[in-house]
Amino acid sequence: MATKIKKGDRVEVLVGNSKGIRGEVLSVNPKKSRVVVQGVNMAKRHTKPTSTNPGGIVEKEAAIHISNLAIIDPKTDKPTRVGFKTLDDGRKVRVAKGSGEMIDS
Repeated sequence: MATKIKKGDRVEVLVGNSKGIRGEVLSVNPKKSRVVVQGVNMAKRHTKPTSTNPGGIVEKEAAIHISNLAIIDPKTDKPTRVGFKTLDDGRKVRVAKGSGEMIDS
């Protein structure tokens, strides 16, 4: 199945502690259906000091399930569902269900 959310997309969180927060997708794990979004689902990690890292408590993004996210429609700037459309030249592109606008360029 084609991926509806990809790295670099702008998304909004629909449920949970980070509800309503928008951010950019940093990484996608399609096998586990999880996504890491910038500034969302922050978790504290205790790290040991190394030669490059002083150590201490570091906040970093944890993965969030893909079903809890919605892509931001490029036309209306609101969360929307994603569909697929095949162009005349044979390319398959993602389309915002709300406005019909192409998400892929």
